Amino acid sequence: MTETLFLDAAANIGQTVLDLSMNLKLAITNACCFPNLSGTTKKEIIEEMINLMATAGKLSDPKAALSAVLEREKRMSTGMQAGIALPHGKTAGLQEIVVAFAIRKEGVDFGSIDGQPTRIFALTLSHPKATDAHIQILAAIGKLLNSAEVRSRLLQAETAEDMVHVLQSAAEAVGA
Repeated sequence: MTETLFLDAAANIGQTVLDLSMNLKLAITNACCFPNLSGTTKKEIIEEMINLMATAGKLSDPKAALSAVLEREKRMSTGMQAGIALPHGKTAGLQEIVVAFAIRKEGVDFGSIDGQPTRIFALTLSHPKATDAHIQILAAIGKLLNSAEVRSRLLQAETAEDMVHVLQSAAEAVGA
């Protein structure tokens, strides 16, 4: 089975990989990395990530953010393949793109393309008018998580700091 992700093609949209990685690298912080999610369903995972982002001060209106992401999921699952999901949404009140990475080592049914459980989650939120930047950040995340080695290292991460190290190193490896 090929581990090439659906978002590979999207990595060529807009800016260069270098620019995308630099923007994503700035968004990768301890406050946005969650190594031990407890949710067991798609909705619980999304709710947990939104709540953790709000607690970290990244969201001023978590209810609107949750609604935006769940509405997007109703249209089409953001479960990709190789154990990855990229839930995302757009909501007013954000001045910048908000990104969070999370792990659920046991895996969750996220309606993935390959039918496999999802264990790595990257949730993004942006302002409704930030369409280009939103697509670019999703493409950058897809590029980072396309590596089986990066996915394996993320799944071994025990702390937010471990996750940041893995993600920052991966961003640098693709040109940041």
